[in-house]
Amino acid sequence: MKVLLVEDEIKLGEYIKKGLSEAGFIVDHQTTGLSGYHALMTEDFNVIIMDVMLPDINGFELVCNYRAAGKHTPVLFLTAKDELSDRVKGIEIGGDDYLTKPFAFAELIVRIKSLLRRVSQADYQSTIMQIADLKMDIAKRTVHRGDSAIKLTAKEFSLLQFLLERQGEVLPRSVIASQVWDMNFDSDTNVIDVAIRRLRLKVDDGFEIKLIHTVRGMGYKLDVLDTHDTDVK
Repeated sequence: MKVLLVEDEIKLGEYIKKGLSEAGFIVDHQTTGLSGYHALMTEDFNVIIMDVMLPDINGFELVCNYRAAGKHTPVLFLTAKDELSDRVKGIEIGGDDYLTKPFAFAELIVRIKSLLRRVSQADYQSTIMQIADLKMDIAKRTVHRGDSAIKLTAKEFSLLQFLLERQGEVLPRSVIASQVWDMNFDSDTNVIDVAIRRLRLKVDDGFEIKLIHTVRGMGYKLDVLDTHDTDVK
């Protein structure tokens, strides 16, 4: 498994590289945003570990550009920026996980393996998932409603995929958080609600049949609903 590590702190970068190498990973360590972006666009990796506060290009900007280029390799942000707003931003612009410094190396390994497991599971799933006129092609990383293409971020794609896999089920925020974000649910954060709202705008806005629904006091579900169901909106 090949990992790209973009980290400008030399000692920390070498520490991470040594640990990952001992765990069986092949690690390419880049110390600037420019060299990291060049590696991203010219080589294939299984996982990307990205610092945010780089000396030349902000890691958020780098990953945003990477996603805009149609690249879908899992990204783990590893940064000292520990504010909730930073974590939300990191996920919204295309990150798949977020780990703050200082960190336990064992946790870093667990999170990397979790990201790899998700990719592996996706590789074995049927490539097409569908409900009503919404169609997702997992292999091609495309989503359509009818003839309209829907452009999603990496995290939005993962969220919609999870909803499709469990369509018709009421999914509490805690379940969505653990399965899509791989984190424990914090009742003080609105990360899940914000993500659902953004996904709704892309998937349901402008279409007569609404597919993503809020079940009062319980969570969310993806379904074609009976219009007489008063507990769901």
